[in-house]
Parts: sequence; structure tokens; C-alpha cells
Amino acid sequence: MKRLYRSERDKMISGVCGGIGDYFKIDPTLVRLGWVILIFASCGFALLAYIIAAIIVPAESQVRAE
Repeated sequence: MKRLYRSERDKMISGVCGGIGDYFKIDPTLVRLGWVILIFASCGFALLAYIIAAIIVPAESQVRAE
């Protein structure tokens, strides 16, 4: 079963984009670029969504320990 997690190997800020990239099997750089575009297009709402995801999504080490 696939699980969404914050990546500890491929992270720049908190690992959310790295984890999303691993989950969907795409390059995390494309996910990061998408987040930046969404932040500007949504007048900052995507930044709030990123912060919430960083709080809610578990870290990779927490998922692997289960």
C-alpha cells in the first residue's frame, strides 16, 4: 500500500514536495515548480496549504517505523 509522507532524502524545506513526488512517481522539482506557480496563482492560499501539509503529513521515518 502506498502512503504519502514527507521525504527525508529529497527535501528543501520540509519534504512535502519530495514526498508527493515519490507518491506519484514524478520528479519532485516539477512538484516544487507547481507549488510556486500555485502560490502566485492563488494569492498565497497554496502557501497555507503547504504549511498545513507540513504539519499533517507524517515524516518518512514515522511511516517506515509502522
